[in-house]
Amino acid sequence: MFTGIIEEVGTVKAVKRSGTSSFIEIQAKKVLEDVHLGDSIAVNGVCLTVTHFGGGVFRADVMNETLSRSSLGSLTSGSPVNLERAMAAGGRFGGHIVSGHIDGTGTVSDIKNDGIAVWYTIAAPRELLRYIVEKGSIAIDGISLTVAKVTDTSFSVSIIPHTAAQTILGTKKTGDTVNLENDIIGKYVEKLMKPSEPQKSESGITMDFLMKNGF
Repeated sequence: MFTGIIEEVGTVKAVKRSGTSSFIEIQAKKVLEDVHLGDSIAVNGVCLTVTHFGGGVFRADVMNETLSRSSLGSLTSGSPVNLERAMAAGGRFGGHIVSGHIDGTGTVSDIKNDGIAVWYTIAAPRELLRYIVEKGSIAIDGISLTVAKVTDTSFSVSIIPHTAAQTILGTKKTGDTVNLENDIIGKYVEKLMKPSEPQKSESGITMDFLMKNGF
């Protein structure tokens, strides 16, 4: 589990793709202070497992599914990336519940200054927007942010200078792709409210029958 509070910005040293086998190497400092093989580190919001580390660099295997469904597939040597270690038991919960499992990607459609703040508007598919609510939480490239506005085609967030300076969001330009993870609570609520198969009644009385007859 992660909280969406970025610990540092790392730098991609190498991305190796060979058939169905791929891995990424990232130069970092803070997240390697107590690293162990098998640890989880979120890279731009994507939970990856450390398979090798040393010399200020860690390596993680990346499945083709992850490359195709996130922005990691567009990373090259020199790309900056947001990094966060998995939350330690008893640690401070600074953001919101972030699983590191990306729901999809969005596109930066507008950036504008508003005093000290900067507004980012993200165009996203309808299947992701259904879970995004005003004043709710969203993880953009692993950053826990508060949704300020939602429309039928996009949503907007307003960030402070600290967030822009300490994450890669401040380097984004119009047209750039970002990873999105919706608030996990909404997805679980929807699943629980919509059973996969309607329950059948031996008496023939169903919920649909009761609703149609005023119950």
